[in-house]
Amino acid sequence: MRPRLPAIWNSRRGSGTRTQLPRIRRQWPWGLLLRGGLLAGVGVVAGASLLGVLWPEPEPSGAGRGPESISDLANLPNRAVTVLVIGLDADQLNAASNKAAPSGPANADALLLVRVNPDGPVQVLPLPTSLAVQLPGETAPQSLASLYRSGGAALTADAVRELVGLPAGRPDRFVVLSRGALRALVEGLGSVEVNPRRTMRYSDKTQELEIDLQAGVQRLSPLQMEHLARWRDPAKPLESRLESHQQVVESLHQELRLQGMGANLPELVRLLRGQVNTNLSQGEILSLLAAALRPDTSVSITTLPLAAPRQGEAAKATGLRERAAQLPQPFWPEGKAGDGKQASSKAP
Repeated sequence: MRPRLPAIWNSRRGSGTRTQLPRIRRQWPWGLLLRGGLLAGVGVVAGASLLGVLWPEPEPSGAGRGPESISDLANLPNRAVTVLVIGLDADQLNAASNKAAPSGPANADALLLVRVNPDGPVQVLPLPTSLAVQLPGETAPQSLASLYRSGGAALTADAVRELVGLPAGRPDRFVVLSRGALRALVEGLGSVEVNPRRTMRYSDKTQELEIDLQAGVQRLSPLQMEHLARWRDPAKPLESRLESHQQVVESLHQELRLQGMGANLPELVRLLRGQVNTNLSQGEILSLLAAALRPDTSVSITTLPLAAPRQGEAAKATGLRERAAQLPQPFWPEGKAGDGKQASSKAP
């Protein structure tokens, strides 16, 4: 029997009612995606079936000749491609324990929709992991972050599609990476220039975590970049975590653009393949990089409108937030900044 899919919990403040969203059509087979050992096979099949639709056949090049510039990496996609990026709170993809809070198997610690336009900006939509969703048969809502434990990338993508109002078939691809993968990426780049907007300090003995980052322009090591991604202000945990993720995205994009082919992008992609789960082929990844790292490319980051926090001790204890009842239409259109609540990182 095919499992029922989640309805998004979007209660009106104080009313106690729930808005049931339409039944979702899955974009990836449920059974396969819940078997982690078959994720790679799904990626190969999905990538091969859509390769001719999204990506044109590469032009032949001289034997043994490598790319000399970003534009030589691969042909650009034929249309905008939306990728769901899931950052886990575990050090490795298959870690038995995330050594975080709540402890246990990995949760989604960061969720981003990234849309790469062949002739426009790279659009990024950070999603609060504390967004509330209601699974059929459950008596209480749970966080968007927790869906990865029960349904992996498939269940998470289904919920994200309904939360954001994406058209059928989106997101086109997914990427799941651990904290170790983020460190490996920064290590491959050497370091990353970042300009933290404030001093960031945090200590958690249970997680053996000590964060101490100073404000101002500096180059961060792999571990420091992980700390930037994990930092949050206890006074504003949601807003500060989204701001930290924004800085990580902007800084990585800037560093990749500046280093260009000097970073040996094809080799870097090959090194990371064993540390991420994705249904993107290596050729598709290089195509997206070629589009995202063009000299005139900017990053446009849009904010998902949220409803006012619910009142009451029970609501405050869960920390769950709800999407705004009525999103602007169309929300997050292709090639545009979105709802006007965005920050842009433009190429210098």
